[in-house]
Amino acid sequence: MSDASSNAVLYWKANLRLILGCLIVWALVSYGFAILLRPLLAGIPVGGTDLGFWFAQQGSILTFIALIFFYAWRMNKLDEQFGLAEEE
Repeated sequence: MSDASSNAVLYWKANLRLILGCLIVWALVSYGFAILLRPLLAGIPVGGTDLGFWFAQQGSILTFIALIFFYAWRMNKLDEQFGLAEEE
């Protein structure tokens, strides 16, 4: 396998690992905390309501937005690491 080809494979594996990590966090927050763990989080007050309801209504959306920014930041770092960064 050539150097460019192996570099592309490593880049793709790093990208898939990043995507998988973001999807796990998203699923944990939106499904785990908001739906599955809601009864356990019901006793923790946050902003006048319980933590499970907060995750269902606002926490999952805020986490998703944070994940978008994290993914963009981390992909820029991966691009720099593999020599694919955009020139300014």
